[in-house]
Amino acid sequence: MFADGKKLGAFIVPTGVGASIGGYAGDASVYAQKLSEKCNLIVNPNVVNAACFSGINMNMFYVEGYSVDEFFKGKCNLIPSLRNRVGVVFDKSISQNTLNVHINTINAVKTVYGIDVVGYEITDEPVGVSFYIDESGASTGTVKNLETIKKASQKLLSKGADAIAIVCLFPDEESKDYANGVGADPVGGVEAIISHYISKELRVPCAHSPAFENISISTDIVDSRCSAEYITPTFLPCILIGLNQAPKLSEKEGINIGNLDFLVMPYNSLGGIPVFEMQKLGKPVYAIKENQTVLDVTSDKLGANCTVLNTYQELVDML
Repeated sequence: MFADGKKLGAFIVPTGVGASIGGYAGDASVYAQKLSEKCNLIVNPNVVNAACFSGINMNMFYVEGYSVDEFFKGKCNLIPSLRNRVGVVFDKSISQNTLNVHINTINAVKTVYGIDVVGYEITDEPVGVSFYIDESGASTGTVKNLETIKKASQKLLSKGADAIAIVCLFPDEESKDYANGVGADPVGGVEAIISHYISKELRVPCAHSPAFENISISTDIVDSRCSAEYITPTFLPCILIGLNQAPKLSEKEGINIGNLDFLVMPYNSLGGIPVFEMQKLGKPVYAIKENQTVLDVTSDKLGANCTVLNTYQELVDML
């Protein structure tokens, strides 16, 4: 519990597993915001990222997935920060026209939100991203050159950046299933590969936004949960807004796993490090039944001591 008397919770929706809430574009934000009125809340970017929108608020700690796992293992502490200097890495494969759209986006976010962007670096070599849906229905992919992202990130850190936003070129492959609210976000899995790598190597807050060469805006009506991604040619604003207030990472100082009061997860995606570590500590894990994924890892199958609730609203009311 914090000095202000509020509890600290973690609201996690794994990336790329087709979560019915939080698996699209900021569609878990409303539930996270309700919880954050009752307590301070750690969220992974998947919960609040919504292309040109963001569901983040001042009571949330925006923490990338690898760093979330390190936090739960007791290897990473969080130092609250409300004004980070953000550096942006762009994939060399991005064309000048698409890059210009993203530069205008950076300038717009700086103007409207006052976010301190120290500048951008273009990778020395193409990153080489591909993505696909695997046999389980989860999204994944490959990245040919992670090292070139790391080198560009290090240049930005040397210029004073506290956090790194990464924009890589993705193939223009539209998913009709995703647009209709069915299945996993096809780019989420490989995005996690990129951000996990930079978090592990450089120990700084980071997040990824895909860039597509087709920068036209769709006129099709799509599922409301992913609609934020269909009204803008760039998804960069949400990660800049989130990284602006992402907690800094430390091995010694700041908020640690001992300060965490509870964890909230989708009902059938309980096989990750956060759940296992909370079980070791005997701390509450809430599995929300209205949020289903393509996985099938429930508390019954794990033999885990989790509290199953039907809805996020039940947890809000309980708190």
